[in-house]
Amino acid sequence: MRKNKILMFAAATMLLASCGGGGGRPSFGDNEYPVATVGTSSTTMQSTYPATIKGVQDVEIHPKVQGFITQINVKEGQTVGAGQVLFVLDNVTYQAQVRQAQASVNTAEAALNTAKLSFENSQKLHQNGVIGDFELQSATNQYEQAKAGLAQAQASLASAKEMLSFCYVKSPAAGVVGSLPYKVGTLVSAGNTLTSVSNISSMEVYFSMTEKDVLEMGKNAGGLTGAIKDMPAVQLKLADGSLYGLEGTVTKMSGVIDPTTGSVQMIAVFQNPDKLLKSGGSGTIVIPHSNNNAIIIPQSCVSEVQDKLFVYLLGKDNKVKYSEIKVDPKNDGNNYIVTEGLKNGDKYVTNGITKLNDGMEIVPITPERYQQKIQEQNKAMSAGDIVGAMKK
Repeated sequence: MRKNKILMFAAATMLLASCGGGGGRPSFGDNEYPVATVGTSSTTMQSTYPATIKGVQDVEIHPKVQGFITQINVKEGQTVGAGQVLFVLDNVTYQAQVRQAQASVNTAEAALNTAKLSFENSQKLHQNGVIGDFELQSATNQYEQAKAGLAQAQASLASAKEMLSFCYVKSPAAGVVGSLPYKVGTLVSAGNTLTSVSNISSMEVYFSMTEKDVLEMGKNAGGLTGAIKDMPAVQLKLADGSLYGLEGTVTKMSGVIDPTTGSVQMIAVFQNPDKLLKSGGSGTIVIPHSNNNAIIIPQSCVSEVQDKLFVYLLGKDNKVKYSEIKVDPKNDGNNYIVTEGLKNGDKYVTNGITKLNDGMEIVPITPERYQQKIQEQNKAMSAGDIVGAMKK
């Protein structure tokens, strides 16, 4: 029983304390309401967008030929240079094809030398009238055929050497090696991704903005090209909730709106000197929005009806008017930035709006006096008053 009384006392105390905030209002009995005057101030709001982190160059490594892996020359996370051999595939068959192609080249060269001697001899005999035009033309044709045979053999050799080179899988770019899913002895082909190489000296962070945000940004900057240049430096919130130490720059924007999501892909570039950012990671892009002439009002003095927002404005006759306002969709959860419906010098009711009606006459007081009266009322009401009120 004693525990229940204590809980009821605590609840009553909390109820009394809550009268000073939001739409509630203490019972002053004199129709007094706090009224503030609209003014402008500087503010910075933030917009956040889910993001994916990628290296400026992410290359998947695939073998061009089928074969068993015989060597893995790198480790995960190792930094490699362009042209460095990462994997070696079984190449005995391809070496044999190179030797065979080389032998064909040697044979073709010998045949060419023989055809050349025959052609040169036929030229001399033809000049001396020993043989006729037919014999000379036959020798010439054999010589040209031998040339073509050598060219064909050399092409086959080049092809065989290229196939052999495919057994030595090289990195096409400098970067950091990703995961190594296959071990020595595994049979792989062009459809298998042996690893990836990422250039992570700087990172590209991909995020998407809504079509509406992009259009507004373009209007304010005189076009989308100007909007990219005018965008402020952005921050990257990492997966653990911490902010990355360096700011990024938005450098690219897709020229096509995704019809499925109605969004436009953006790319921000972050330098990565300490290799803290990893390709494939996730985060959140944070874009600040500064406004030097913002009209800011507490959300507690705004009522929402059917997706519309209203405040009570004070007229010259001390009667309140239920007035619609429009606000920036970006807010901090406590205040609104008003875009329409209020101007400098307007006066609005800050507390007790649930007790008001359109056209109601009030006695305006300052917010400071309002808080002072709440404190006075709290002091006047003792704990015994609270218990007595609960017994009634």
